[in-house]
Amino acid sequence: MDALRFLDTVKSSKEYKGQIAHVELIGRRSAVYSEVEPPVSGETAAALRRMGIDRFYSHQAESIEAVRRGENIVVVTATASGKTLCYNVPVIESLELDRRSRALYIYPTKALAQDQLGKLKQYGMESIKAATYDGDTPRQERPFIKSTANIVLTNPDMLHVGILPYHSTWSDLFRNLKYIVIDEVHMYRGVFGAHVANVIRRLRRIAEYYGSHPQFVCASATVNDPGRLVKDLTGVDARVIDSDGSPSGRKVFAFWNPPHLAGKGERRSANSEAVSLFTRMVESDVRSIVFTKARKTAELILRYARTALHDEKSPNADKIIAYRAGYRPADRREIERKLFDGELIGVTSTTALEVGVDIGGLDAVVMTGYPGTVASTWQQAGRAGRGVQESLAVLIALDNPIDQYMMRNPDYFFSSEHERAIIDSQNPYILADHLLCAAYEIPIDKNEVERIFGERAWEILGMLGDFGQLEFRKRWFWTGSTYPAADVNIRSAAGGSYSIVSVEGGGAMLGTVDGASVFDTVHPGAVYLHSGESYVVTKLDVIAKAAYVEKSEVYYYTTPGDHTRVSVEAEAESRDLIPVPEAIGSESTTDDRRASTKIKFGDVIVGNRVTHFWRKQLFSDEVLDKIPLDLPETVLHTEAVWITVPDELVGELQERGFDLGGSIHAVEHAAIGLLPLFALCDRQDIGGVSHPNHPDTEDKAAIFIYDGHAGGVGLARTAYDRIEELLTATLVNILECPCEDGCPSCIQSPKCGNNNEPLDKEGAAFLLRSMLG
Repeated sequence: MDALRFLDTVKSSKEYKGQIAHVELIGRRSAVYSEVEPPVSGETAAALRRMGIDRFYSHQAESIEAVRRGENIVVVTATASGKTLCYNVPVIESLELDRRSRALYIYPTKALAQDQLGKLKQYGMESIKAATYDGDTPRQERPFIKSTANIVLTNPDMLHVGILPYHSTWSDLFRNLKYIVIDEVHMYRGVFGAHVANVIRRLRRIAEYYGSHPQFVCASATVNDPGRLVKDLTGVDARVIDSDGSPSGRKVFAFWNPPHLAGKGERRSANSEAVSLFTRMVESDVRSIVFTKARKTAELILRYARTALHDEKSPNADKIIAYRAGYRPADRREIERKLFDGELIGVTSTTALEVGVDIGGLDAVVMTGYPGTVASTWQQAGRAGRGVQESLAVLIALDNPIDQYMMRNPDYFFSSEHERAIIDSQNPYILADHLLCAAYEIPIDKNEVERIFGERAWEILGMLGDFGQLEFRKRWFWTGSTYPAADVNIRSAAGGSYSIVSVEGGGAMLGTVDGASVFDTVHPGAVYLHSGESYVVTKLDVIAKAAYVEKSEVYYYTTPGDHTRVSVEAEAESRDLIPVPEAIGSESTTDDRRASTKIKFGDVIVGNRVTHFWRKQLFSDEVLDKIPLDLPETVLHTEAVWITVPDELVGELQERGFDLGGSIHAVEHAAIGLLPLFALCDRQDIGGVSHPNHPDTEDKAAIFIYDGHAGGVGLARTAYDRIEELLTATLVNILECPCEDGCPSCIQSPKCGNNNEPLDKEGAAFLLRSMLG
């Protein structure tokens, strides 16, 4: 497509109100080819020729040669740069030469594994016996896969609960395991990444038990320090191959800011802007995708766009669809096929289509709201522009401080490095779980403790022995009667999944929703949107885990309202915050007569209850009414560190004209933003609450930072132990940030449920200076 001409057409329309805030041109890149020495030969070469592949990009050639030499590698190149060939070619070559060799391919999702299975089948080689092994694999097929497949495609969850604990039934695979391929390694970060890192260590250990020492061949989107990421994930060093030889066309990247509504302080809905752009693209036969942050938004934009296209009598009105988690697997595969074959022109999607699945060449990407990280934004933008074709990416800002900051400061985004994916395989809580799993699989020998699981494993093994969960008899043995992997959920999902059942369809299942969001999504009276059609929830059966829906052409959609509370369950430790004036580089401002700031650690309960929902007019988003709900509270028992602010300091803060709520709220955001540097976690793994007079802190102002995972995984504990360092770094970051009132770099948070209000940057700096002395 001619992206600039398309934007000029948009600018010349009567609907255009100056929304384009910035346009960045990313130049085209020419292909760089390299020869593979020695050349690929035999059946593998013939299969490649049949698929039209007769030469390799430089990064592909470098990867193939490195894998042939036995090196562990990680390929870090752009979306659609042909990373799959980097591992498929050397693996298939090896299988052709040695029919006993085996390979294990690990993908973060079942959909990606299915997509890659299709690519392997395209080779049409008898020596390739590939199969997926996941929760959807029929029981009757599983024995044949174990005995005959030489490429097994799976995901970390199935590896954890369905392969490693039953390794004796997979002995042929492990005995001949030559390659472990891990795709999309940038997806493994935070708590999930820490779990997967330990699953991979258990995998390495079992392979060694059967006498194999497989190579690791990894692929990733662009991340900061990919070599460190792979080392943290697998425990082995890997060569980084990041010189991208694939071509790319010019990309036009536009920042789009919705106009202010007449007579109001707010801006026009980003969803409405997305609908307008999407329909214009579809009418112009521009193959496009609209990314949204929520399933409901993807369905709403589809419905609005389809209605607009029908009104215009567009022949493309029925060539758009929504794609998201919660659809039945068969439905999702069919949508993927139609996108790839060109039967569909447009799709609205959550991040479910951000990675991996091949949906063919797209011309344009529209992002409804900043995805939250630089890396995710580029990943979504990279979905358009396959090969050398020109493409368009449009980031539509939401009416919140973070998105608006991006609009005002585009250089902040375009000059930023990709974030580093952080993994802490030594997290004691997670490590303990996986040491139990490992001991069940094979008793743990002393000579493999530190080599496989790291130095901290010695301490954890001793504790597990003291608790009676392991017994040491020259080796550590599991003492339980059941297998421990069943009790370790590596994604920390809550409450299982609920079925969404159509009343008219004779009980046909439309899709699923996870237990963590069921009350938000399918509460009684909720409008459930599916493929652009609306259904109303008539009954939610918590016991049967089913929501019953009835098709209904309603003129509204629904959004839930909730209330979150945090209460202290048990205070485990308490101490005074230690003043650290030398770290700030200024004289102490502490009044010796003022009570010291208390730091506490313990168990808390985070309760959330959906208390009501709003019915909102379609298209205009006007609130029609608010309807109360009586639903159970969802409760998270976890760990937290909390700071109580002395009353005297609160008085000083308010006397100086600072806002108490805004000050503690800003400290909460800024500290959470920096905690991953100390706790080696992902920002999504932690939560926070600030309260000007919390009842569990003697009505004192309090800031809570809690683990976002049931039972806690040690993140709040680390914050408690290193609170002085954390708050010092927080203050320095606030002081050194050049913004006036706060920005995403200091006190604003993409997770804030209060739209980043109120926030008081100067009050936060005063509060931290005073607490730290």
